[in-house]
Amino acid sequence: MSATNDAVAHSDSISLDDEQVREYLKTHSDFLQRHPDLLDHLHVNHASGSAVSLVEKQVSVLRERNMEMRHRLNALTMNARENDKLYERTRALVLRLLDAKDLPGLCNAFMNSMREDFEIEYASIILFGDPAESRGNLRYEANEKVKLEIGGLLKGRKPLCGALREDEFSFIFPRAGEPGSAAVMPLKGDDRLGFIAVGSSDANRYYTGMGTLFLLHIADVLVRLIERLPDSDEH
Repeated sequence: MSATNDAVAHSDSISLDDEQVREYLKTHSDFLQRHPDLLDHLHVNHASGSAVSLVEKQVSVLRERNMEMRHRLNALTMNARENDKLYERTRALVLRLLDAKDLPGLCNAFMNSMREDFEIEYASIILFGDPAESRGNLRYEANEKVKLEIGGLLKGRKPLCGALREDEFSFIFPRAGEPGSAAVMPLKGDDRLGFIAVGSSDANRYYTGMGTLFLLHIADVLVRLIERLPDSDEH
């Protein structure tokens, strides 16, 4: 065994006393700078006015942690502001929907709000019915055709989010160019009424696992209104 290995083995077999630690730190004055994590385990009383570099280092570590906490707090504050904006926009949308006198007016309110208030790139509301009765933003599609085109997206009662195939995307958003991602929400009351969808040309904008509370809330409001509003204010 080499002399170096003998020294290591010997050092491992004995316990260090305070004086040895003290002498080592005096010889290696940058030890704590190279291992700042040890400061978490040290307790130093800073009682007098003379500067103590170790305490200053501890203060520096605490200052860094304080900055990290500030960044987290700022992030939480920004999220809270975004949630406030979403609440106000959702409230305004609900009021618009409640003011609608008929189904065309309801669809207009939904589409205009998605475009103007929420700045959604693509939006769609499709009701089951005779396509010949479609007009403006009121779009009817036969139940069978919807099942054929996007039946897999409407199986549950919750929104389905993610990238869509080109044929699915173009069916839901006929005016869109390249396919992207979307959130598709079925409208189900006493019967299957249709669905709403919001989309983006960005394939990653809507993804599995994202929050969909907004769409669930709007869908609940739409279902109740669709079931009671006339197809036209002439009825």
